[in-house]
Amino acid sequence: MTGGARDCAVAGRLLPWTGTEGRPCYLVGDGTGYVSRLADEIEDVQIDMADQLLGHAAELLAERRVTGAELHYLARRLSESLRDVKRVAESRGARLAPESGPWPG
Repeated sequence: MTGGARDCAVAGRLLPWTGTEGRPCYLVGDGTGYVSRLADEIEDVQIDMADQLLGHAAELLAERRVTGAELHYLARRLSESLRDVKRVAESRGARLAPESGPWPG
């Protein structure tokens, strides 16, 4: 059997956290268990944090007197946030993949 929910479960869900040495973590299952719900909550928090960080970045960059240290700190937080949101997008995109290929008939 190929395609559909079964292959998604077999392939595993990319989780919003990493394991040892930064390696990706995957969850195999039907998406209804405790770890799936926890992953959903963490993804929502990560997306909300990214939104708040973008607002903070806009405010900080509008300031006329911003230090190099402040910009460096902002860049690091934006980089971390982008990495988190990219992982969420990859995970959700993999779960939305069509059954028969990338494009309809």
